Amino acid sequence: MTDADEPAPTRLDAIAVGSAVVDRVYGLTNLPEPDGGAFVRDESTAIGGVAANVAAALARLGRETGVVSRVGDDDAADRILTDLRNRGIDARRVRRGNPDEQTSYSLILRDPDGKRMIVAGGESVPNLRLTDADRDYLRRADLAFTSAYAPDPVVSDLVAAASDPGDFPPLVFDLAGPLSELEDRATRPETIDALLPVCDCFVANEVSARSYLGADPREAVAQLRERGVTRAALTRGTDGALLLTEDDEILDIPAFEVETADTTGAGDAFTAGLVHGWLLGNRSPEEAGRFAAATAALNCTAENARGGLPTVSKVQRFLEQK
Repeated sequence: MTDADEPAPTRLDAIAVGSAVVDRVYGLTNLPEPDGGAFVRDESTAIGGVAANVAAALARLGRETGVVSRVGDDDAADRILTDLRNRGIDARRVRRGNPDEQTSYSLILRDPDGKRMIVAGGESVPNLRLTDADRDYLRRADLAFTSAYAPDPVVSDLVAAASDPGDFPPLVFDLAGPLSELEDRATRPETIDALLPVCDCFVANEVSARSYLGADPREAVAQLRERGVTRAALTRGTDGALLLTEDDEILDIPAFEVETADTTGAGDAFTAGLVHGWLLGNRSPEEAGRFAAATAALNCTAENARGGLPTVSKVQRFLEQK
């Protein structure tokens, strides 16, 4: 039986739209400088992509999730679909492309301290477009998530839907990478501009926010507020995160120290924790921020983008010890 043959879920907590990819992970002796080099200590293959990572983290936290994405028609696509199903994620809206279309992938270069560099390739995710069936599917969710790595026509479509929110769920957007990474393959700056006043929560990291707004984290959050954003999160790695709340407050959320194995996927885990506690749950912004920071920290204690994804009970035990 295929996903298409199974009865569609009547309601999902969250649907993530965008990238579901294969991660080719190379553990290096060091991250090379320009014109420099490194030696591969180990290598592995895992499943990643911002949309799929957020859906996986939410599923681990007990949420019912689905993914809208596009894969190729190859062994890598089989691995992605199997991984999503094994995690209990609804994958019926993950479509296969043409026989000659390569499934999108990420080359992840990781040093012994868990720091990493990521290089993307493959055609399937850039070829994603939303269909009427996708839009109907999204309307059955309590929340929609996407990132700047989704193709511009897809994000533009979501902006149009969120602009008339009568039957469309709240939209969370993650500016997951700097503008230089997005050019000619993902979301355009003009589309991000249009999205700001209609998204229900805008997420960015320090590097992506600086590339878009040309400001340090606190000033970037202030600019987002001036441009119509009512809820935002700006992550700063080991310096924690800043939250912009609906009450117009800017909260400092500290990061948690853990023994780090791999920082890949930390931002996606943070986003999932924030969505779980703040947008889908009834936690206060400060409580949700701490929950998100703990979710991200625990994910960093194991290798790969989803290696340490915690359950709610594990996050709660971790927080009780702090």
